[in-house]
Amino acid sequence: MPPARRLDGIATAAAIRAELTPAVAAFAARWGRSPGLHIVLVGDDPGSQIYVRGKEKAGAEAGLRVTVHRLAATTTGAALLSLVAQLNADPACDGILVQSPLPASLGPAFEQQINDALDPLKDVDGFHPTNVGRLAQGRPTLAPCTPSGVIELLVREGILLRGRHAVVLGRSDIVGKPMAMMLLERDATVTICHSKTQDLKAITRQADILVAAVGRAGFVTADMVKPGAVVVDVGIARLDRREDVVRMFGEGSARVADFDRRGSVVVGDVHPGVAEVASALSPVPGGVGPLTIAMLLANTLKAAEARMARS
Repeated sequence: MPPARRLDGIATAAAIRAELTPAVAAFAARWGRSPGLHIVLVGDDPGSQIYVRGKEKAGAEAGLRVTVHRLAATTTGAALLSLVAQLNADPACDGILVQSPLPASLGPAFEQQINDALDPLKDVDGFHPTNVGRLAQGRPTLAPCTPSGVIELLVREGILLRGRHAVVLGRSDIVGKPMAMMLLERDATVTICHSKTQDLKAITRQADILVAAVGRAGFVTADMVKPGAVVVDVGIARLDRREDVVRMFGEGSARVADFDRRGSVVVGDVHPGVAEVASALSPVPGGVGPLTIAMLLANTLKAAEARMARS
């Protein structure tokens, strides 16, 4: 079997953003303002800083008005909830995103408290219980960005979903559960696997479409994949030890050379050996990540249009 076709998230995200730009311009021309996205960043987590800069840049390029609220790691829960309440009431704010993870000092349950506090009409991450419920009922308004991006990638790459067996590795509220629901809406037969699943390999080898979202570097190996399956890698991890990179990619590989230049590399849940078995595979980086941002921009425009239609 030839090596897997690359599912190019960068190109797909660029196409989505190119479609959004004139739609954003049309919104601004009609309503006298651009759609407003407000991003709340608490603390100084390096990864979050990078993600937020990427969202800010992409939003500005698409014509959105992006405002980033950078708060100290010592910010109290009450202060954060107060800011969310202000944004909920701001008529020029169409979308609110509170960047995850929040500082541990706020407590393990606080992210859910923040999601509950968001105006569901401005919840561009799609995590408010109202939006989750609408997704479960098959009538989504604002759906989570990462699984939405996976669906866009598969559809635009011409991957048949109807009647296929899709296996989702991971049951998180952010990716795994909404991913399963979106695949069901596309008429796939869906199995969700997780850390307590027995005989995992036997199940993953049944998948026509395998979506990996467990956050464990190289977890999905070639012997877990049905020959000819389509594999989407949602995981992301940073390898900081050279021996781990060599173990995953082999001495002399381009990724090892990349590590030698940078001191770390970003990898996904899928081992590179899967490319010899799968028919199509999304890379990390350059796969789902750019699509998550593109769908965030799409959700912001959708939220703005829906809010103005009600005004």
